[in-house]
Amino acid sequence: MLIPLKTIPAWAMLSLIGNGILTLVIILLLLRGQSFSDTSQAQAQTSEENQVGAAVQTQQTNEVQPNSTNSSFQPQYRLTYEDSVEQLKEKALLAAHNRPDRLTILAGDSLSLWFPPELLPPDRTWLNQGISGETSAGLLRRLKVFDLTQPETVFIMIGINDLLRGIDDQTVLANWQEIIRDVQWVHPSAQVVVQSILPHSDQNASWEGRDRLLKIPNRRIRRLNRELEAIAIANGAYFLDLHPLFTDQKGNLRQELSTDGLHLNDRGYLVWSTGLQFFSHKTLGSP
Repeated sequence: MLIPLKTIPAWAMLSLIGNGILTLVIILLLLRGQSFSDTSQAQAQTSEENQVGAAVQTQQTNEVQPNSTNSSFQPQYRLTYEDSVEQLKEKALLAAHNRPDRLTILAGDSLSLWFPPELLPPDRTWLNQGISGETSAGLLRRLKVFDLTQPETVFIMIGINDLLRGIDDQTVLANWQEIIRDVQWVHPSAQVVVQSILPHSDQNASWEGRDRLLKIPNRRIRRLNRELEAIAIANGAYFLDLHPLFTDQKGNLRQELSTDGLHLNDRGYLVWSTGLQFFSHKTLGSP
């Protein structure tokens, strides 16, 4: 049973204000036309240690795939889901052994998996725990993979594949609540950040599963995000509302930020990266 939202603590209110400011920052960034190449060159100086969590460029044979001509986001070979979990387990064990500074976990599906390492904020050590096609139930089952790590922060984005598979909202929300509680139980000192589910491009989508995608109205995703925010606050987690940063005037995913109406291109990841950095500095108190 989901915990009802009662009073909003001061830190949660600051988080909401921070999300509003973040939206303005991203809009200004895009209006200025800041190039991806300039940013990626600056962030490419990230130390090798900070790339411990570089995305495993793998993919399930029967899961969500982008239709993109941008080869930098294309996996070079395919693995089964079980093999992907094993690879992520090895990376997590390495991080647990080395105890890197400011270890930060990025958990989720292909959107997290294909996050360019050079765009991840360089003031943290990133451990990418994304798997293509992952669902909330799948992530909940494999949280134990990084039990031995000592993360400072855990960023989580999950849910779109649940909707594509026809899983109802209440099941997704219940899984989310268990994910938050599990991470908090195993990592009591970690900051848990719930990231909103991103929209899709609706009729402009070209993804191969377009018919399934069009059955999920973006208004449903917005409603689900409101529920996620309530669950995050009620359970003492943070909520990072990335959704407004990616939407056009109709509430759909902006085409210039996507490869196929579902997955992100380099500019989309630049927006996400800026969101992570701003949220970390303004809400999590990062140096």
